[in-house]
Amino acid sequence: MKVKRSFSFYLTVAATTLIAATYGLARFAYGLHLPGMQAELGFDSAVAGAIFAGGSIAYCAGAVCGFVLAPRHPRTLVALAGATAALGTAGVAIAPSTAWLAAGAVLASTGAGVASPALVRVIQRNLRREAADRAQSIVNAGTGPGLIAAGILAIALLPQWRAAWWMAAAVSVVAAAAVLVLDRHRDSAPTVGLPPASWWRAHRIVIVGALLMGAASAAVWSFGRTMLTDAGLPNGATVLAWVALGVGGLAVVPTAGLLAATPPPRVWAVTVVVLAVATSALVAAPTTVGFTLAACVVFGWAYVASTGALIGWTALLEPARAASGTALLFVLLVLGQAVGGAVLGLVVALAGYPTAFLAAAAAALIAAGAGVLRIRDETPDAPRRLPAVRRGVG
Repeated sequence: MKVKRSFSFYLTVAATTLIAATYGLARFAYGLHLPGMQAELGFDSAVAGAIFAGGSIAYCAGAVCGFVLAPRHPRTLVALAGATAALGTAGVAIAPSTAWLAAGAVLASTGAGVASPALVRVIQRNLRREAADRAQSIVNAGTGPGLIAAGILAIALLPQWRAAWWMAAAVSVVAAAAVLVLDRHRDSAPTVGLPPASWWRAHRIVIVGALLMGAASAAVWSFGRTMLTDAGLPNGATVLAWVALGVGGLAVVPTAGLLAATPPPRVWAVTVVVLAVATSALVAAPTTVGFTLAACVVFGWAYVASTGALIGWTALLEPARAASGTALLFVLLVLGQAVGGAVLGLVVALAGYPTAFLAAAAAALIAAGAGVLRIRDETPDAPRRLPAVRRGVG
């Protein structure tokens, strides 16, 4: 029994580290290092926005790849996640021009899209039912320590932003290799192929929720640091706000047991309401450091916990397609972020940051309504909580 617990621990740590690398150090760190990269390479905010949009498209492409391959080939996806994140971040680190940096940043974002569905499948087939649910919550929270590490590196290495990207490349390789070594179990593959019409009907509520929450979260991910800077918050404090987002994401770990034991629609409703409150709070007193950091911690927890609820919700509706369902829902989430970022950018230009952030908070409240609506009528035979996944069964 002790050996099994040790295996569960090490696999969870390795998978969490891969999420930390692909999300926190590769995908989301772009916005953190953007001022230094712009100063050295001389590109404007329009180009910066185009690079971020390209990264979102690459993320979606990676998640679609995960949708197709995760049920039967999760190891291939783990290797691909580590390779794209490492090559992309290394490309950013050595970028002699804006075009080179753009290519690296876009490639790096692909790793995050690939990693999530792959790790859902790896956890499912390696861990026993009493450990799998908690492990999924902890692994999904890996974005938190990744953001913390990115913020610490930014503080420690400024203005040497290239060194931070080299470290991201190294962590990506090590984490992917560790997951591959620890992935011991082989089993028959679960259901594959495009979901039937019944899958889409059962997921219609959560699909709308994912799109709206993605759009709402774009306010903080796209404009959060810029808004705080324009409001007059010192540069060091804005970096600490980024670290605070990661602290909030990491706070999902001690709450993982409670989250796994609660029906995913209920988790979704609560966490997305909290996300709405945190988003609106950021524009209430943006120059008050303590208040801003607290709002960022709350936002980070709510964002990571709500994305975990998406994993739980699709597994609740159809366990055999949990990995593919995760990929699809994460694609929709990021598409929502892309659209939300574009729309909120126009709102900022026309009416300012407070209006944009309050509009985002309103969208989040509507998204939370997806969890309030009962899904029992759509899936009358489904259990009320995330079904435990037995080892070896997809």
